[in-house]
Amino acid sequence: MSEKALCIHGHFYQPPREDPLTGIIPLEQGASPYHDWNEKILNECYRPNAELGNFERISFNIGPTLFRWMVNADPMTCSRIVLQDRRNLERYGVGNAMAQAYNHTILPLANRTDKVTQISWGVAEFEYRFNHRPLGMWLPETAVDLETLTVMADLGIEFTILAPWQADTSLFMDSSEPYRVMLPGGRSMMVFFYQQELSTRVSFDPGSTSNADNFLINHILPHYKNGFHPGDPAKLLMIASDGELYGHHQRFRDKFLAYLLNDAMLDRNIRVIYPGLWLKQYPTTRTIRIRENTSWSCHHGVTRWMDTCDCTPGNPWKAPLRLAFNQLGDDINQLYVDAMKLYGLDPWELRNEYIHVILGEYSVSDLLHSTSRKSFSSEDVQKISLLLAAQRERQRMFTSCGWFFDDFDRIEPRNNVAYCTQAVWLTYQATGVNLTNRALKLFKLVKSQRSGLTANVVFNQHLIRAKQALDTPQPLEFA
Repeated sequence: MSEKALCIHGHFYQPPREDPLTGIIPLEQGASPYHDWNEKILNECYRPNAELGNFERISFNIGPTLFRWMVNADPMTCSRIVLQDRRNLERYGVGNAMAQAYNHTILPLANRTDKVTQISWGVAEFEYRFNHRPLGMWLPETAVDLETLTVMADLGIEFTILAPWQADTSLFMDSSEPYRVMLPGGRSMMVFFYQQELSTRVSFDPGSTSNADNFLINHILPHYKNGFHPGDPAKLLMIASDGELYGHHQRFRDKFLAYLLNDAMLDRNIRVIYPGLWLKQYPTTRTIRIRENTSWSCHHGVTRWMDTCDCTPGNPWKAPLRLAFNQLGDDINQLYVDAMKLYGLDPWELRNEYIHVILGEYSVSDLLHSTSRKSFSSEDVQKISLLLAAQRERQRMFTSCGWFFDDFDRIEPRNNVAYCTQAVWLTYQATGVNLTNRALKLFKLVKSQRSGLTANVVFNQHLIRAKQALDTPQPLEFA
């Protein structure tokens, strides 16, 4: 009889909320009685799921910037999560945790050098937290193109998870097993397509998940009966969902998850599994093509993060915000590249390795010593530190959440503008080239339809604070 297997993937993520000047998350009124949304969701979701052992029974990824915050806020919960992945690694030789591209950037909208940085930073952060190489990587919003998959393959990633409509086929696509996507140079990437109906029910139909036994009987088991036959190869049902659904977006679903994956499936002959283990035990030969520039949360490709679409209609601010960041990002990059060439340094190799400074593994001086045989004065190190810190802020300003919602006057796009301002300010301190006037002209076109707030006002507000803080600058090394 063929094996019946179930995998539930949880994507755990919050956008960066830290003030770029202080590194501290300010008080967020909407999160009351908690100080901020990270703290609220930690208490409602991350901690209870870790205490219940759910991270050991699911496939999961945790946003690197979120995990960085959580390590300081609740090290016990982080230790539990890492230990639960470790148990699977020791038991089966493969863990169940996946990496994530670092800043939750929509990668098809990024240039190749940014793709490499985002993926390499995500890999390095995962290795630092979990102490082993990741086999899989979650793509932000599952947004995908072939260049992104190629960069992932180059950096040792073997698989990812996509929505079924991201498969480029006019035929029936059987999501009960993974497929191989062929890439340039004879390389390939394994892709798991989640089961749409079950994933939709878990995510958007709270009534169907109010009772784990009923969910198993009424929704999971019929999929095995209707499409699985004795003698067939092993078949997999994969449910992909926002991890914060389990306890935060929907109360008690952390307990639903624990009961479903333990008690409810006793004597049902269904194996709980995860992608890395599946590939180890069931190699696949089937191939498929992907639909490029698609995602799981916008049926208009990746338009939601660059322009107006029917997912969030009537938002003329999104296109000029994307244009402003793209143009300012190019300017910041050019100044960075020009400066690194004067020092005889490879700008992109240096930036990719900078994640180890961010993680606190070593200093900028140590980084320079490891990547160059030249000696650098303290003034050189300070200038390079400023430029690398600007590159970190430049990466943060492309966080996808800045475009996800319907209005500019929200914390997410305002934070993205603040990160951009900080990148401009740090670049000016390092090079003397001031991009402020260019930024103000571009940001003037970004306006909230609700409040009338424009991005140039947000830019100015942060710039004033940055100038005031110059007498007591924040350290450029990261603990």
